[in-house]
Amino acid sequence: MKTTKYAPWGWVPTLYFAEALPYVAVMTISTVMYKQLGISNTDIALYTSWLYLPWVIKPFWSPFIDLMKTKRWWITTMQLLIGASLAGVALTLPLDGFFRASLALFWLMAFSSATHDIAADGFYMLALTPHEQSLYVGIRSTFYRIATIAGQGLLIMLAGWLESTTGRISYAWTLTFFLMGGLFIALYLYHLYILPRPTADCIPSGMQGRNIWLGFGQTIVSFFTKPRAWAAVLFMLLYRLPEAQLAKLSNLFLIDAVSEGGLGLTTQEVGFVQGTVGVIGLLLGGIIGGIAASRHGLKHWLWPMVWAISLPDLVYVYLSYAQPDSLWVISSCIFVEQLGYGFGFTAYMLYLIYYSQGEQRTAHYAICTAFMALGMMLPGMVAGKLQELMGYEHFFIWVMVCCAATFAVTALLKIDPAFGKKDRT
Repeated sequence: MKTTKYAPWGWVPTLYFAEALPYVAVMTISTVMYKQLGISNTDIALYTSWLYLPWVIKPFWSPFIDLMKTKRWWITTMQLLIGASLAGVALTLPLDGFFRASLALFWLMAFSSATHDIAADGFYMLALTPHEQSLYVGIRSTFYRIATIAGQGLLIMLAGWLESTTGRISYAWTLTFFLMGGLFIALYLYHLYILPRPTADCIPSGMQGRNIWLGFGQTIVSFFTKPRAWAAVLFMLLYRLPEAQLAKLSNLFLIDAVSEGGLGLTTQEVGFVQGTVGVIGLLLGGIIGGIAASRHGLKHWLWPMVWAISLPDLVYVYLSYAQPDSLWVISSCIFVEQLGYGFGFTAYMLYLIYYSQGEQRTAHYAICTAFMALGMMLPGMVAGKLQELMGYEHFFIWVMVCCAATFAVTALLKIDPAFGKKDRT
């Protein structure tokens, strides 16, 4: 049973805001910053894609978190490390060797963030009753999304405003990362005080520890011995093959000069177009997809969702050839692409839940998310090199060709027609 002094409203929103923001900093803000600081597309895509690795191997070190310290300790300690990492990035930017130094700190931030994810999700289940968990699940999702908009939109727009007002790109990003670092130190101090101390959040005994490792081994075996596991793994790795390449190059394309095949947007405009308009489209697509799947089930909507995640990528082909200078046109295109992606991504997430069904569904779902991260990491690593070899126009055509993989792996799936439908009894 839990023992808590403060209502969940006091810590659930801030905990999940803190879960999302460092992920956005590592995966999105870093790419925009490096582009503005003159790093090549090849290096940006390669090295920032490597930062997915902590999320790929997250399920394999989660037992250490259960065995070594309480989840409350992991949460507060990781928030302190994330705050220090963000401030450290700010300190490295004025240096000549800023790229290597800042990447090392992004690595620390990525591992701290992935560890924080494990601890926060586990703490949520320990500190709340089942009823409270259901009650606050929408709140945690909402604040995770707010942090996404704050990171991809507002913070990038702030950096852009600082670039234009100070005329010093490095200084602008230094101030932005100092701000994020200060925010995380504040979150650390706040959570150190306000997070409850549930009695269930304790270090297991030696026998319990051995059972954790034994159960972990059994989980791995049972995951890969499920019916048609090979088809499931292929789907997890390749369904988002086009998006994995787009995700690393889309912001770089928006920033690159028109003479270099890009659209020549400022940092502020990128924060608005991709981080605000695009994220709103993504969220709306996800909401519509969830409602649709609950009415007719995943199997009914599977192929419409495949088309929805694939066809809108054509907007990048159009943008690369037309190179419009209208922010309204560019924003509309990005909104359509993200709306389709949000709708189509619903099928992916629902299938992960479907495949994870069974007694070990939580552990199996964690392994699924590892494959999800790997599916983004590997294509992203080569996307920058491909773009520099092909140019933006041919690169986006290549992305459309990769949509064939999305269709191929989807065709391998066998899904219960009743899965995902709302129970009307």
